[in-house]
Amino acid sequence: MSLSDLQPVPADQLAFRTPPAFENAADERRHRKERLAAALRLFGRFGFEEGVAGHITARDPEHTDHFWVNPFGMSFKQIRVSDLILVNHEGQVVDGRHHVNQAAFAIHSMVHQARPDVVAAAHSHSVHGKALSSLGTLLEPLTQDACAFYEDHGLFDDYTGVVVETEEGRRIAQALGSHKAVILRNHGLLTVGDSVEAAAWWFITMERSCQAQLLAKAAGPTVPISHENAKLTHGQIGNDFVGWLNFQPLLDQILASDPDLLD
Repeated sequence: MSLSDLQPVPADQLAFRTPPAFENAADERRHRKERLAAALRLFGRFGFEEGVAGHITARDPEHTDHFWVNPFGMSFKQIRVSDLILVNHEGQVVDGRHHVNQAAFAIHSMVHQARPDVVAAAHSHSVHGKALSSLGTLLEPLTQDACAFYEDHGLFDDYTGVVVETEEGRRIAQALGSHKAVILRNHGLLTVGDSVEAAAWWFITMERSCQAQLLAKAAGPTVPISHENAKLTHGQIGNDFVGWLNFQPLLDQILASDPDLLD
């Protein structure tokens, strides 16, 4: 075939991934649990776990005041779909055989209650998120990726110890507001999304943006992106579909390397 014979392939014949639709709650539940297990494995691969700290939750599609979460004390790197536990609005495990991390319930129950649009929330004690949180400052628009959070993340400017009371979780939810993320001072990061994939991706890229900001500030004076261009870029890359889409290559990798997570 010569180059002169080549014709553009019609756009509608090119593959493009979009979020799936579900005919029933059971199928959607299984899908969310599989993505939750995959996200947890990826958090383990990226070194986001710190002992028993850290959790990702996914709202149940049928019982919307319940959420699925990783068991207390189990490594992110070993979690399977069958290990996930379902927790009700009172913090009781109603499906599964493991304890729930009380901090997970205290924080995530209030976030899910305050934000009915949120399907998933992710929180962990990642190194660069912790480091930036100790400065009591927001992410600056220093890179294109950081613009996903421009005027779209909050700061919980307080620290009173390990979160074990729902009142503290309610205050964190207030600091999150309508944003996709919140920096918890002296603690770490929390991100949310309308899918497990989006919430997990926002955490991954926010952690990396924290790293980039810390490195840049340590190297010397920085040149921030202008307000107008940061707002424009946020509109281009800051929506949950883009978050979902960015997660797909990572999902492919972890499903290929860790097929047992679906057990």
